[in-house]
Amino acid sequence: MNTDSVVEFLGNVPLLQKLPSSSLKKIAQVVVLKRYGKGDYVVREEQTWDGCYFILQGEAQVSGPDEEDNRSEFLLKQYDYFGLGLSGNVHSADIVAMSQLTCLVLPRDHCHLLETNSIWQSDTSVDKCSLVERILQLDPLELNIFRGITLPDAPIFGKVFGGQFVGQALAAASKTVDFLKIVHSLHSYFLLVGDIDIPIIYQVHRIRDGNNFATRRVDAVQKGNIIFILLASFQKEQQGFDHQESTMPSVPDPNTLLSLEELRERRITDPHLPRSYRNKVATRNFVPWPIEIRFCEPSNSTNQTKSPPRLNYWFRAKGRLSDDQALHRCVVAFASDLIFCGVGLNPHRRKGLRSAALSLDHAMWFHRPLRADDWLLYVIVSPSAHETRGFVTGEMFNRKGELVVSLTQEALLREARPPKPSVTSKL
Repeated sequence: MNTDSVVEFLGNVPLLQKLPSSSLKKIAQVVVLKRYGKGDYVVREEQTWDGCYFILQGEAQVSGPDEEDNRSEFLLKQYDYFGLGLSGNVHSADIVAMSQLTCLVLPRDHCHLLETNSIWQSDTSVDKCSLVERILQLDPLELNIFRGITLPDAPIFGKVFGGQFVGQALAAASKTVDFLKIVHSLHSYFLLVGDIDIPIIYQVHRIRDGNNFATRRVDAVQKGNIIFILLASFQKEQQGFDHQESTMPSVPDPNTLLSLEELRERRITDPHLPRSYRNKVATRNFVPWPIEIRFCEPSNSTNQTKSPPRLNYWFRAKGRLSDDQALHRCVVAFASDLIFCGVGLNPHRRKGLRSAALSLDHAMWFHRPLRADDWLLYVIVSPSAHETRGFVTGEMFNRKGELVVSLTQEALLREARPPKPSVTSKL
């Protein structure tokens, strides 16, 4: 087998899918091919542990009860493994080949490759990664269950940020598929508000695994309730037709535009803005986002100034990301919910308006490879709002003008309800 074939096989082993792709490539370089005839012992009980075995072809059986009804419980097939997590230095049971059997063996001296501090990088500790990568870091609890948290310096708006749900859920789904299959579309629903003070449990359901496509559903759970659902489809890279009708609008180069931090400082001292607004900006607790944003049309308008239902801005992750394409798409998914549905409020803003905006659903289609740590142009339009729902569409372009992502979202948009007056006793 060549290295590419080994990597592809290892990517289909459920145990290994949570590892960074760089770890799989390292494992592929050191595994040893072993073959056994029908009836051969692969390992013997009390035999010195020599590594972790992955079944490439054929079937094997763990020595167990003699009853016929129980034998299927001990049958090992392609992509199954044994020899990992031993409590001692010897194998605890006999493994017998039930047919012609081929295994890939990761020698014990290299089994440290199965452990990693991050689901995205094998050589860098989590605390040295960029903030957005740390936000998208999950703890694998079981094969299909992951735990995410809301970091103290992550974007929050009194609740779990919607982009965090999308990004973390997509990360969980991505860590249950062959890494050669990359997400090409996702659809998600926000069901309940997330609590920033407790972990989020992501339960991944393996809906389908095909040769070229895989489908996953992810339930985000807090306090025993499903609060968010994501359905994602993954595809292996294939050659096909290519065209693009969408055109990137003519906008200034991002390097000529103000950052959010610079824009904030300018607004604090801008005499064209109301003093009450400038004081509000100056006194509000400012927490820098892990995503750098540069608006293409900086203006003197405020969040109470009516404007057209459209917005263009450049964005990129702060800090360098690893080369894992799955991570870059998770970062873009995370960033895609920033400011998105709020564009639907633009034509309705007025002085004194207090509004509430909550994402209801969110869909994305990834057309081409991208890098989230390089500038991407986000073109947002809200074609409609009716009753309490606003609809927005988005397109993302790289600096070459290639359309890399298309998006839609529907959100709850309404005037904030005034607080109920407190009831006081007349006595």
